[in-house]
Amino acid sequence: MKLNDLREKPGAAKARKRVARGIGSGTGKTGGRGVKGQKSRSGVAIKGFEGGQMPIYRRLPKRGFTNIFAKSFNAVSVGRIQQAIDAGKLDAKQAVTADTLKAAGVIRRPRDGVRLLSDGEITAKVNFEVAGASKAAIEKIEKSGGSVKLPVAAASAE
Repeated sequence: MKLNDLREKPGAAKARKRVARGIGSGTGKTGGRGVKGQKSRSGVAIKGFEGGQMPIYRRLPKRGFTNIFAKSFNAVSVGRIQQAIDAGKLDAKQAVTADTLKAAGVIRRPRDGVRLLSDGEITAKVNFEVAGASKAAIEKIEKSGGSVKLPVAAASAE
């Protein structure tokens, strides 16, 4: 077999329909667009038009807004961190930060920091330096002998 002998199986690739290429093609003259009117012309986009009825985007009320200053945290459970320690990906003796979690493959990219959640159990004595943590997560970590160091602004907000 040679490269120039390669072919698709018969019927695998269908030839595209050549629209508006003469009356003999079967799709000639108006090219499947019907006759006259705005939609038979080029450059037409009537999205959201409902025939004169009040469109849905105007019938429904506007609500809420997007806070452009909102921070996006990586939520990581203490159970997931214990898994990483058991697998040997995280060193329990070193402080756990967003960078060490990224290096261990626990998080893909540190956004605005890591927030610890209390899902699962933790038995290792670990010191954390993270952007945030739930009260239950802090209790579990301190119960296992570890500590949680939060930034000054986050500590006052908790």
